[in-house]
Amino acid sequence: MTATLATPLSQIELTPGSALRITEVAWESYVALLCELGENRATRIAYNRGVLEIRMPGQLHEVINQVVAAIILALAEELDFEFNSLGSMRINRPDLAKGIEPDSCFYIQSAQAGQGVEVNIPQDLPPDLALEVDIANRSDSKLPIYEAIGVPEIWLYRQEQLTILVLQADEYQSQAASRAFPTVSAEQLNQWIQLRKTGTDLTVIRAVRAFCREV
Repeated sequence: MTATLATPLSQIELTPGSALRITEVAWESYVALLCELGENRATRIAYNRGVLEIRMPGQLHEVINQVVAAIILALAEELDFEFNSLGSMRINRPDLAKGIEPDSCFYIQSAQAGQGVEVNIPQDLPPDLALEVDIANRSDSKLPIYEAIGVPEIWLYRQEQLTILVLQADEYQSQAASRAFPTVSAEQLNQWIQLRKTGTDLTVIRAVRAFCREV
């Protein structure tokens, strides 16, 4: 059975911070929707075995997403790690009937020259690190997608705290330190995020650089 809506999905307007969840959506319908909506949009879309979720990030969501992405870039540069940021690149796995658009994703240990520009990314090469900002407590539906795809590490911001989740035995486990950046703890990441409340993105980046030069 395939879901039918009175209003086409492409014509539904979501307010910032809201989400729409629809069940019994065929993979072909999901792919058709992606084509119809195109790439020039603010929404994020996830699909998991017939369940489709469309969400519209709000202002706080984007502030946290951008500052954590800036932290990751500063860490990679200061620690001399190769690094490719692919933003909310869609990860589709038709063989698993799963697809997701992370808030941000990064190739670090698996970074390659030209990745995503001149070099196509293999379907079975997930990013080393994905960022999920969960302001409305909806991340539980996304973690099984990341698990099946095999993303080794998730930084999950939820309830004003960032948690490091590392994939172990096909399940995410909370860890004190990052897999991608072993010298960085969840506690340290949360301290940097707190700085943004009274400072700017540059305030945070300066703190990250100072930390890296001391380790």
